[in-house]
Amino acid sequence: MRVALICKDKAESLPIRLENRAAHLDHIKASGVVEMAGPFLNEAGEMCGSLVVLEVETLDQARDWAANDPYAKAGLFEHVQITEWKKVIG
Repeated sequence: MRVALICKDKAESLPIRLENRAAHLDHIKASGVVEMAGPFLNEAGEMCGSLVVLEVETLDQARDWAANDPYAKAGLFEHVQITEWKKVIG
């Protein structure tokens, strides 16, 4: 199943994102379940959130992946939505 993680950063948290970016990218690569991912950008072009699409067996696996993301462990996110997603185009 595909699962979308839609993550919104806390206000003024770009330094936290930048400090943990390498570890976050390592987590993506090491897990082997990320189909696509990238940051949301604000009007100034700065990263302010994330969209991550996982290919997993269960929602619990997605929740576990999200909980172990270095961004989450660093307290970057104000809100994380985890929902099953169906790919139709692309």
